Amino acid sequence: MHELGVVFQVVKTVETFAEKNALTKIDKIVLQIGELSSMIPKYIESCYPAAVDGTLLENTKLEIEILPGNVLCRECSKVYNLLQNKDECPYCKENNWELLSGKEFIIKEIVAC
Repeated sequence: MHELGVVFQVVKTVETFAEKNALTKIDKIVLQIGELSSMIPKYIESCYPAAVDGTLLENTKLEIEILPGNVLCRECSKVYNLLQNKDECPYCKENNWELLSGKEFIIKEIVAC
């Protein structure tokens, strides 16, 4: 489970941000995770309490937003969700696409009190 290492890196990044901005309390962290990324949101959520234990982030709320795995069909130029359509364009039935979104892992927001 590589999510634990990633969550530790998120904690370190947020702590560095808090230190540089003289923040003493963080209320919430919002992560954006693409549905095509290698990160599994429920594993991120389960690792989070252990990763923040004893840190400035110990009492923070974690919020996760899932970003859709959207692609652009190279044949008909329509945008569609790759997972919902099983690799095939629902408009022209071709399987020739370009990835637009869905592989992201982003710290979207740090909410301080």
